[in-house]
Amino acid sequence: MTTTESIEQTVYAHEHAPRLPLAERLPEFYRAMIRLETAAAKDIDPTLYHLIKLRASQVNRCAFCIDMHSKDALAEGESVERIVQLSAWEESRHFYTERELAALALTEAVTVLTDGFVPDEVYARAAAHFDETELARVIAAIVTINAWNRIGVTTRLTPGHYTPRTA
Repeated sequence: MTTTESIEQTVYAHEHAPRLPLAERLPEFYRAMIRLETAAAKDIDPTLYHLIKLRASQVNRCAFCIDMHSKDALAEGESVERIVQLSAWEESRHFYTERELAALALTEAVTVLTDGFVPDEVYARAAAHFDETELARVIAAIVTINAWNRIGVTTRLTPGHYTPRTA
């Protein structure tokens, strides 16, 4: 056995099983979530969409979604550097465009809602970078990934086994 095999066995030896196969128990709900995802993804910049999904997943600590969306982003050409820096995007602003920064700030505000609302300055910043239809798409993307994150965290979907469709 090689050292790599030993490390992989050690890591995966403690992998937890999912709690509930939601898609099997509520297939109609799951299909509705897929339709929601499809609608949210329509006509939004794929790079921006990946950043939104990955950042919300980081904030929500959804390991399954972090695994999925980082792999999807990499498969579609996103740089490792931008993905790695995303968890500290405010300190790594130079890796992202102003539009992306505005979307990331809105993503965090909508995802966290610690003050019970999205601050006016965060919304205004996003509105300055997106027309109303684009802003609606960004909001739809944020709402959708937050729903998926809550499913993933609650049902304890297991990270590490996802393979991107485009790979």
